Amino acid sequence: MKWNIIADTACDLFNNEIKSPNINFETIPFSIKVGNEEIIDDENLNVDDLIKKIEACKEPAKTACPATGVWYDKFSQEGNVIAITITSQLSGSYNSACSAMKMLLEDEPDKNIVVLDSKSTGSEIILIIEKLVELIEEGLEFKEVVEKINEYMKKTKIIFALSSFNTLVKNGRMSSATGFIARLLGFVGIGIASDEGTINMKTKARGKKGAIEKIIEDIKERGFASDNKKVIIDHCQNLEFAKMVEEKIKAVWPEANVVIKSTRGLCSVYAEKGGLIIGY
Repeated sequence: MKWNIIADTACDLFNNEIKSPNINFETIPFSIKVGNEEIIDDENLNVDDLIKKIEACKEPAKTACPATGVWYDKFSQEGNVIAITITSQLSGSYNSACSAMKMLLEDEPDKNIVVLDSKSTGSEIILIIEKLVELIEEGLEFKEVVEKINEYMKKTKIIFALSSFNTLVKNGRMSSATGFIARLLGFVGIGIASDEGTINMKTKARGKKGAIEKIIEDIKERGFASDNKKVIIDHCQNLEFAKMVEEKIKAVWPEANVVIKSTRGLCSVYAEKGGLIIGY
C-alpha cells in the first residue's frame, strides 16, 4: 500500500529528505509577503536573501497558508494520506487542509485520510514525521498508525530561543526601546508551545550561555518524548549557537541523538536571524 505524508513548509523538511520505497513525502509552501513582494516558501527560496529583505523592510513580513485546492490536489493521490500542519493556533493551514479532506471524502468516502494539528512548528513537526515513517515501515495498518502517532504527539515538546526581536517590534508586541535594550544587553527570549499550540514566552536569559542553561532546564523538567532522546535543533543563520546547544545536551545526556538543521522560509520569518527552534 502506498502512503502519502503531506506537510506544509512549517516542518523545515524538503521533499527529498524522506526516503522510503512505500512513502511519498511532499511539502506545500506558504507564501511570504515582504513589502510589496510575494515570496513562495519552496525549494528555490534563499533564506539569506529573505532575512535581508525582512530586515530592510519597515513593515512586518506577512504569511499566507496553502489554499484548500492545493491540499485537495495532494490528497487526491493514490494511497493512504496523512497530513500535518503548523499549529492551528497560529495559522489557517490546518483548517484549509481539513476543508480539503472533507471535500475529498465526499468524492471518495472510503479514502484513508487524516489531518493532524501538530500544535507546534519546525523541529517538533520533523520529529512527528520521522515517527510516522517509522510506524509505516513497521507495516502497521492505517488506523494503528493514526492511533500511535496521536499518542506520540502528546509527548513531544518544543522550545524557542530568540536572539532578535525585530518582528515583535514591527508587530507592536514590543516597544522599539525595549527591543533595542534587549539587543544591546544580549538577551535571548525563551518560549515554549502550550498544550493547545499557542506560543508563550517562558523567560529570558542574558547571553547564549544563560539561554543554554534555560534550555537544559526545560528538557530536564518536561522530559524527552522517547527513550532514544532524539533532539532536532533548527537554526536561522546561527549554526554556532546550535552547536553550542548540541554540545551541552550531549554533555548532560551522552546517549542523545542530536540533529541540526536550517530553518526554511516560514520558520525563518518567526524565529528571526539567530533564533533556534528545538524539538525533543
